[in-house]
Amino acid sequence: MTGKDRFYAIVEGRSDKCGFWHGDPNPASVEKLYAWFGVTDDFELGLKLGAHCRWVMPERYHAWTRTDIPMFDVSGGKKRSSLSESGVFAEIEDTAEVDAFHWPDPQYVDFTETLQEIDKTITAGQAVLSGTWSMFYHIACDFFGMENYFMKMHTDPVIVDAVTRHIVDFYLEINEKLFNLAGNKIDAFFFGNDFGSQLDLLISPEMFDRFVMPYFREFTDQAHRHGYKVVLHSCGAIDRVIPRLIDAGVEILHPIQALARNMDAESLHKKYSGKILFMGGVDTQRILPFGTPDDVRTEVRRLKNLFGPNFIVSPSHESILPNVSPENIAAMAEAAAE
Repeated sequence: MTGKDRFYAIVEGRSDKCGFWHGDPNPASVEKLYAWFGVTDDFELGLKLGAHCRWVMPERYHAWTRTDIPMFDVSGGKKRSSLSESGVFAEIEDTAEVDAFHWPDPQYVDFTETLQEIDKTITAGQAVLSGTWSMFYHIACDFFGMENYFMKMHTDPVIVDAVTRHIVDFYLEINEKLFNLAGNKIDAFFFGNDFGSQLDLLISPEMFDRFVMPYFREFTDQAHRHGYKVVLHSCGAIDRVIPRLIDAGVEILHPIQALARNMDAESLHKKYSGKILFMGGVDTQRILPFGTPDDVRTEVRRLKNLFGPNFIVSPSHESILPNVSPENIAAMAEAAAE
């Protein structure tokens, strides 16, 4: 059974064995990881570890062709030093100023390299998770600054809507271009917005329904029109909105931040078994960075016993940080393959 076959067996609830994805090595981790495993890039690493799927994110493959400006110039050319730092729309009160901003032009998006990587993934027998990261929530936050963003949801909702609409429309347009070019070569749309902190949602469920879900559904609907499954990445304690995500058509939730409130595997399995699939769960806050390989194997086996075969073993954060040893990554892959 190929990795792609395994992925579909899991999504369709008929697998007899769990899946595996090793995660995404942080730039600060790659030298150590690649040297230890004897590989030259993440593609080779995934194959060596037995990953059933591969994340082909266009932003990694020069999709944005302008080298003089970022895709979204959230701070007017200035370097940002914190999430709370005011962005270009922090003081804006007129939607005309939002409309007049130099929004990114889809003509400067090219998917040539992305499509090459997709083809390489297919040849290797892995499922393709792709689509732009489409992090509209984070980018809107950056355009205002986090505190301003959350306050403006109450004081200037029309401005927040105007900014969000431009971001979402851009992503929808370029995703449509990629999806039309790739056709059935993509198996799942993988996109990310971190909606939670360690303890709870960053905004209330009411504000989530008002400023996130309407746009969120546009992305899931677009993916489903093209016949793709939807894999959502969201770190943090997002338990209170998981039913909304299920209703919007998310098939797989990633990465299950294991130590965030109410995101432990037992609680998630009890509440959502049979309603959504999980990808992740191997704790990256304590076990992977500070545990032994035996600790990692024990945790992977526990998750497999709990979730059963229709589950994808993966770290509880997509980025493999430098404090995670290659030995523990190898142990995770070995236990997943048992």
